[in-house]
Amino acid sequence: MPALIDTFTLSNGLHIPKIGFGTWQIPSGSDAYDATKTALDLGYRHIDTALAYGNEASVGEAVRDSGIPRDELFITTKLPAEIKTASGARDAFEESSNNLDLGHVDLYLIHAPWPWSDMGSDHRDGNVEVWKVFEELYDAGRTKSIGVSNFAVADLEDLLGRTDVVPHANQIRWFIGNTQDETTAFDREHDILTEGYSPLATGGLLENEQIAEIAAKYDKTVAQVAIRYLLEKDVLPLPKSTTPSRIAENADVDFVLAAEDVAALDALEDTAN
Repeated sequence: MPALIDTFTLSNGLHIPKIGFGTWQIPSGSDAYDATKTALDLGYRHIDTALAYGNEASVGEAVRDSGIPRDELFITTKLPAEIKTASGARDAFEESSNNLDLGHVDLYLIHAPWPWSDMGSDHRDGNVEVWKVFEELYDAGRTKSIGVSNFAVADLEDLLGRTDVVPHANQIRWFIGNTQDETTAFDREHDILTEGYSPLATGGLLENEQIAEIAAKYDKTVAQVAIRYLLEKDVLPLPKSTTPSRIAENADVDFVLAAEDVAALDALEDTAN
């Protein structure tokens, strides 16, 4: 499937496969191992995890057991959102690195600009403090690129104004009807790749009749149209599933949406319900 082989190019020249396999809410152990191994067997080469997911060790084991050369794979993990100190960031990276046991990381993200328990709170100084550790890890080659997640424009502006390396990626919740236009435009203006998690609105858009009508025109599923829509917008989708048939379906997106269908999808709102 060419969509699994195609890449975006980050601002530092690093190639990142255009579709990633997300592992959020996939329990550690056989669930995470089997799902990751299935994705790799089906041709995925980009795997996204996080220390907070609790499944890095299972993901890393599946990657090692796949037999795929490390340089053909792209592995993302994340610093827990509540960690906003340099020492905490260093310790967390070492923990993730040990869990994964894959040598380097390809992309390391700040999971959120604030702790999940205190969303919207001001942690700008803490983000700058941990970002300087990210820059050290990047300069040392421990991670091949660095980025952020759930950062809005104000968060990005503050970080860019006080640090040296511009984030290579910003992973945000992005799906039809929730396209975060302001943040996406800012990312593009600063050569930051936008990655979209929950491209299926955590399943919420799968029953959407308008998307289903468009999908029928292409003999595709709603999920495939939703994922293709992100690619049409140069946003990297991170679909997740533990069902082998759906893992395969989510990657079978080698078609092009007509301009009028993209426009119709642009006009949709609140597809998560």
